[in-house]
Amino acid sequence: MTRARPFTPPTDGPPPAAPWPTGPGLAAARPRAWRRALPWVVLVTLLGIAQTLLIVLSLQAESTRLQEESERTAVAVAADLRLRFGRHQQALQALSWSETLAPDDGPGSPRALLRDRRDMLRIEQRDARLALRQVLDSPFRGVLFAPAGSERMTDGLLPRAQLDLELQLACTSARRLMLPRWSRSYFVPQPGGLGLEVIDLCLPLVGRDDDPGGYVIATVALGLAIEEAVPPATLRTHELALVEGDGTRLVRVGGPRGAGVYLAERLLDLPGLGLALRVDTDRRGPPLIPNLSTGLVIGLSLALAAVVALLVRDVRRRAAAEQRLAEELALRRAMEDSLVTGLRARDLQGRITYVNPAFCAMVGFPAHELVGQLHPPYWPPEQRSLYQARWSERLTGQLPPREGFETLFMRADGERFPVLVFEAPLVDAQGRQAGWMSAVLDVSAQRRAEELARQQQDKLQTAARLATVGEIATLLSHELNQPLAAIASYATGSLNLLGGPPPAGPPEAADAATPPDAPTFGMIREAVQRIAEQAERAGRVIKSVHDVVRRREQPREALPAAGLFEAVLPLIHLQARKSGTRIALDLPRRLPEVRCDRTMIEQVLLNLTRNAVHAMEAATPPEQRELTLRVREEAAAVRFEVIDRGPGIPDEVAAQLFTPFFTTKAEGMGLGLNFCRTVIEQHGGTLRHAPAPVAGAGPRAVPGLRGSCFSFTLPRVAAPESSTP
Repeated sequence: MTRARPFTPPTDGPPPAAPWPTGPGLAAARPRAWRRALPWVVLVTLLGIAQTLLIVLSLQAESTRLQEESERTAVAVAADLRLRFGRHQQALQALSWSETLAPDDGPGSPRALLRDRRDMLRIEQRDARLALRQVLDSPFRGVLFAPAGSERMTDGLLPRAQLDLELQLACTSARRLMLPRWSRSYFVPQPGGLGLEVIDLCLPLVGRDDDPGGYVIATVALGLAIEEAVPPATLRTHELALVEGDGTRLVRVGGPRGAGVYLAERLLDLPGLGLALRVDTDRRGPPLIPNLSTGLVIGLSLALAAVVALLVRDVRRRAAAEQRLAEELALRRAMEDSLVTGLRARDLQGRITYVNPAFCAMVGFPAHELVGQLHPPYWPPEQRSLYQARWSERLTGQLPPREGFETLFMRADGERFPVLVFEAPLVDAQGRQAGWMSAVLDVSAQRRAEELARQQQDKLQTAARLATVGEIATLLSHELNQPLAAIASYATGSLNLLGGPPPAGPPEAADAATPPDAPTFGMIREAVQRIAEQAERAGRVIKSVHDVVRRREQPREALPAAGLFEAVLPLIHLQARKSGTRIALDLPRRLPEVRCDRTMIEQVLLNLTRNAVHAMEAATPPEQRELTLRVREEAAAVRFEVIDRGPGIPDEVAAQLFTPFFTTKAEGMGLGLNFCRTVIEQHGGTLRHAPAPVAGAGPRAVPGLRGSCFSFTLPRVAAPESSTP
């Protein structure tokens, strides 16, 4: 059993993304998805690499900066120590000019020197054999060695004699070179288990006369020298140490314990002594964010990453919206292109701004020739003023919108065709009218269908009328045959009576009426004979019409072409005499015979001559009225022509001359010419109409009168072959 799916109410948010395609389209959809995602993957990867490089380079730059800072500190401290030790040497040289260490406190005295230099712990004066003559200790540190003469440690102080080895070496070198020399450092124990790492500066004195001279010796504490020479700010952030060449650390000064990461060493080269200054800092490495600029850059990078993420999300949404928009536009474009209705957009000035393919196919012009046109080429030239006036009425609001109207357009080949146009206001997204939108329908096929339906209706009506006429003709032929037979019988009887001598009547009858004389009697006889002939002819006409209506085979005989005018010529003269029309016969002497039904052909001639006489009565002056009857021999037929000098027949009327029930006469029925064509076609000939000829034996040209010529053909009788006796 199939379960009903739950109803999901619509939401106002964007439509959910389409699920990942499955089935046959999966293989094709994945490459497209990867191709779409590849630029973003590359962008994110590049941003990640750039961010990593930025951090790594920042850390390297910070590490380099810290190392350079240690190097600069080492250079500065080494320079300060050299300067410090150089000043100690200069101060001792100033004292060396004195023969004894003056105990006073004046400027330049040993006591003032010890008081000004806290790192100088002791000043001694010795003879050439290094025997101690005088000694002064620093007022800040007190006694540095045990009292003179002591051979063992006293109060935690060692005797000076136990620590003179380095001093003796330095003084020997100084005496040899006669230059100040520094001794190697040595450790001097102090009370409390502490001690000091010190060096001695031995300055040889030049003797006078027999005095070999002596030495001035200054004992300097290395740690205190560093503290005095280096600014306190450097000591708070760095660890300073003096080491020997083998790496033995002699003294360490500074607040923090060095981490051993950013080390800097500088050689502290003193006369007679070579030490290395080692500068260290407590920093183990740069932090992840070493400085404010790096932090700002990282923050900006993270913000950039967030912006990129939002941009990716926005671009995806925009791409999805654009895809949906493209699909909607493609669907609407396909709908517009598949429409058979023409669409046309115009602005408020009347210029065309859009046409669809159906409209272009309808009028036969491409779109680029229509867009921007104020007077489009599909307007017929003779209708442009009317169309412009209609457009003006549309702009002024005189025409109701959304109401169709029928008009006429012109194709590129000049063909006119009817269209039905529906126009409505074109409103933009802001609700303002931007122009007019038109739907155009080509109704030419509809009009042709309507015309065909009308013609079919006319044909049905004509057929019904012809059926009625046939019934009436049958009824009339049946009803008129008896009166005509009676007339013929009475005429025959009258002729029989008139054929003998005049009857002798009673005297009273003779007295009552005078008998006719011979001429009058002959005229009466001729008149009665004419009555009998016309009655007989009327009977033949009725019978022929009845046969035509019943589609029966009519008896035909071979007759001379000129003989067809003998019976109808008196009747033609009779109807022409009333309007004063002259009759002109153009009959060659030798004409072949034709095979026809005499009665029906005579009736055709009567109908055509009667129409010609009526045509000249309306517009032709009496002196110019002339009816020409002409016969011409052709290859296989004989042509009969009836030519008049009337106003002629217009082309639009000539196209419908032989249509049943079409007539231009108020009292006409529209059956005469159609009946004539039917009779001629049953004989195997043709009935045609043409304007009257001008040259030859035809009527002379009359200004304003075209004239008409009705001609029909009858098949000629083949001449018998001559036999040889």
